[in-house]
Amino acid sequence: MARVTRTDQLRARMLGFRPSDTLAGWVGPLLFAVLGGLIRFWRLDRPHQLVFDETYYVKQGVSMLEYGVEMRWKGEGKVVDPLFTHGNLDVFITDNGDMVVHPPVGKWVIAFGEWIFGGTSSWGWRFSVCVLGTLSIPMVGRIARRLFRSSLLGTIAAFLTAFEGHHFVQSRTGLLDLILMFFVLSAFGALLIDRDQMRARLAEHAGRISVHTYATWGPVLGFRPWRWVAGVCLGLAAGTKWSGAFFLIGFGLMTVLWDMGAYRAAGVRRWVASTFLIQAPIAALVMVGTALATYLASWTGWFLSEHGYKRHWADSHPSSHNWIPGPLRSLWSYHSEAYTFHQGLTSPHDYMSNPWAWMVQARPTSFFYEGPKKGQDGCTVAECSKAISSVGTISVWWLATAGILFLAFYWVVRRDWRAGAILCGFACGWLPWFDLQHRTIFQFYAIAFQPWVVLSAVYVLALILGKATDSPRRRRVGLAVVGGYCLLTLALFAFYWPIYTAQVIPYDMWRARMWFPSWI
Repeated sequence: MARVTRTDQLRARMLGFRPSDTLAGWVGPLLFAVLGGLIRFWRLDRPHQLVFDETYYVKQGVSMLEYGVEMRWKGEGKVVDPLFTHGNLDVFITDNGDMVVHPPVGKWVIAFGEWIFGGTSSWGWRFSVCVLGTLSIPMVGRIARRLFRSSLLGTIAAFLTAFEGHHFVQSRTGLLDLILMFFVLSAFGALLIDRDQMRARLAEHAGRISVHTYATWGPVLGFRPWRWVAGVCLGLAAGTKWSGAFFLIGFGLMTVLWDMGAYRAAGVRRWVASTFLIQAPIAALVMVGTALATYLASWTGWFLSEHGYKRHWADSHPSSHNWIPGPLRSLWSYHSEAYTFHQGLTSPHDYMSNPWAWMVQARPTSFFYEGPKKGQDGCTVAECSKAISSVGTISVWWLATAGILFLAFYWVVRRDWRAGAILCGFACGWLPWFDLQHRTIFQFYAIAFQPWVVLSAVYVLALILGKATDSPRRRRVGLAVVGGYCLLTLALFAFYWPIYTAQVIPYDMWRARMWFPSWI
């Protein structure tokens, strides 16, 4: 019988159980990635109209390809949108940059699809976002497997992502918010890998030292490439929407606290001081520095342009801070104006929603609606509906809402780091909006933290499934309940399919799917 070394003991304590079914850990998430991708790409070009805020980002993507920056339109959206959708891309004033309030990364992502399929193709408008939405399915599955150490739970997480309505609709729309979600999810996954690698190396290091002579200070443990990856991803997230910066703050704190827990588990005497005097400064330098460099690099098109909005503002505005390069002063002035716009955006909108209502899907955003009459667009009854609504699959969102209470209990009382990690995703993506309740905001912003909604639901399902040490009967009951829940989720997704994909259906059938007055 092999001798259990101190390193083995530390590795078991610090990493816990690690599943060995490598193939199963990949097959389930990849299977639902394929299925989820097929239904997301199915007739992606319908409708061949600019849906909701596609009126901004799709056209801005075309402008980025042509000019490197967002140029002003030749008129209001209601004037240029019909021209644009009918193939006329000459809708920009070629020497007048537009004041846009979101950074360029998301527009460049959308522009990639337009570069492949052409700016006149509605496939091209949505292709890149759909690719990222599809890729996020196995990512959530693999992240769940690493969190819960279970290939079954990883597969369930991928399943719930594939058939979650809000994620589905956002994957098929050329907006920025799913792009933001993809980058913050990538950063979260990178930090999970870093956590495991750091603990394995720390266990190896500590195992070589006698328990009686272990150093007072924790080791640095050298180069940690996944933190650099996380920094790049978070820089791209902030370069898509500024709300990505909240994830940089939250995830940075999370990874430092993970290091503190690792030092303590390894027996480091000064585990708090080692964390905040050694690891925290390194983490801040790596993650914040990398994110900032990535963010500035994302503005390359603006720096190289002659007509970007406020590109040469500093040339006519001398300052006592002239030691700062003019382009950077101009960029700061641009950012100040955009920030003022965001703070003052209070104009009412029919589908504006308070963040208190997001988790229970109280006011989903209607992305698109038309009411064809008999003989129009395939309508065979007196009145039909053709709609795209971002209502989430309520079995996922409502269970996740209840799951927040379980997460808080298990994090605070049971000290379950997994619960804390999921709550961190909520805190970064959801809580900041409570300070902006005076603003015009929408429920579809919740896609930024939708992966943690799925992980919250999976956490509850894991409790229902029970432990491996539970009785066979207990496990069978748990498996039956979880299986029934998954079937319910699939049935709800199928029921709402027509209003996720702009199918022409009788008005009464559309009305039957509006379960609450606030959904209309």
